[in-house]
Amino acid sequence: MYLFIDPMCPECWSFEPYIKKLVSEYGHYFKLRPIITGSLSSLYNPTPAYIREKINDWDTTAKMTGMCCDPDYWLVNPETSPWPVSLAIKAAELQGQRAGTRYLRKLREYLFLTKKNISDIDNLVTIAERVNLDVEEFHKDLHSEAAKRALLGDLNLTREMEVDQTPSIVLFNREDEYDGLKITSAYDYELYERALIEVMGKHISPSIKPSLTEFLAEHQFVATKEVAFVYDWSMKKTERELLKLSFNNQIERIDAKYGSFWMYKQTT
Repeated sequence: MYLFIDPMCPECWSFEPYIKKLVSEYGHYFKLRPIITGSLSSLYNPTPAYIREKINDWDTTAKMTGMCCDPDYWLVNPETSPWPVSLAIKAAELQGQRAGTRYLRKLREYLFLTKKNISDIDNLVTIAERVNLDVEEFHKDLHSEAAKRALLGDLNLTREMEVDQTPSIVLFNREDEYDGLKITSAYDYELYERALIEVMGKHISPSIKPSLTEFLAEHQFVATKEVAFVYDWSMKKTERELLKLSFNNQIERIDAKYGSFWMYKQTT
């Protein structure tokens, strides 16, 4: 499963609950590979109209999806450069796909929740520290030809698969010569289930979901919306279940501009 995303795209960020649910229920059937795409101009030189458009886009997405993306970012850091952001993700992936996934998630938390300038080298290194990367190796890879080649590989794959919107998913079955199935910016979860069945050519069954505590321990920092979507709960029930764990000092609530996030507390 190729997941085409722009790391600075609010719609891609709001797609996180879908990815978590797909991996939780059907991850034993596929390998997920994020592909970085989007606008990679060396530096935005935003006009006031461009900034207003971004603020409106982020605000609308947050209110519609429940995944916070604080539009005030564009008042604080309007000239974010996407090139170093994308290179940093590829540099993190050189330490393994899991490392890259952790890095991508934390980077977007810095962007959408705390309004940090994620093209600033100090912030990029701090994120690497936060997700337990080899920081010295990361710093070296950030300026390496290997990271550049990896990023250009993603951009070439985007063109080859004719992906022109994010988020998009392309599914392939390695065991036959099927051309693949592309799904672009769709928000019907059943569509992804049907797509998996079509590509695999057989009936598939979802896994039993982990307990809420196990889910939180695995992901460390999640939105209320993500939990609700994965477990098919109402937001009211989700809040109630999370508050129980909070009262037991297992997780900590982090309020954002839109909605809440929950941080798992490591136990000794």
